[in-house]
Amino acid sequence: MIDCGSALEPITRRSEPSTRVERPGRRRAAIFRVDVVRVKVPASGRVRDTRTSGALANYPTELETDVETHSGATLFLRPIRSEDERKLLRFHGHLSPESIYTRYFSFHPELSPVEVEHLTHVDYHDRLALVIEDGDELVAVARYERYPGTSEAEVAFVVRDDYQRRGLGGRLFASLAAAARPRGITVFRAETLCRNVDMMSVFHHSGLPMTSSISAGEISVRLSLETPNDETALPTPSPTYLVHPWS
Repeated sequence: MIDCGSALEPITRRSEPSTRVERPGRRRAAIFRVDVVRVKVPASGRVRDTRTSGALANYPTELETDVETHSGATLFLRPIRSEDERKLLRFHGHLSPESIYTRYFSFHPELSPVEVEHLTHVDYHDRLALVIEDGDELVAVARYERYPGTSEAEVAFVVRDDYQRRGLGGRLFASLAAAARPRGITVFRAETLCRNVDMMSVFHHSGLPMTSSISAGEISVRLSLETPNDETALPTPSPTYLVHPWS
């Protein structure tokens, strides 16, 4: 358990009412432990899904990119698709009890069909999820969900235990922030357990203006996607991104 008071600076207390969005099967919205991009043909040789039925008609191929880790491995980052349901179930099955607890603030060994559908069916605007694949396996997932009628969104990400400490959380968060701004998101909000040092490291290394508050062992974080002087550009991850080991 870390000393939150010394690990997070600055600490501010916000008085506005909570705008948390309830999720299916969850006690409440929460953020969790971890650990754009020009169009190109990925080195991984993957063929993009060109079907246009349903939400795939809005599928943002421009968010697809290769990710090169510090060890030289090439992984693939892309938006989630509805047919990822089985992959998401396998991904969840590889998470340790600790990662599951920090992801859901409770022990949640299995995802329900309702949860799986909710997590894999997004509109790519108000709800967006990005995944990193190694071969045919999902190894990391990040998402935001807009609070209805606002320019703020809840953000969450989780990295499979055997892929943590490779920088994937930071890479996903950077890509998610870069994708959120042109979709009208100006603020990310997150909650995590006080002991979640890895996730807080991702936020600190993002370079985004951040304020936080602590209550009952949980940290509430606000990150601004707006740049000084109302500039519109955020740092954009390069298509092949050298991942650093701090997350």
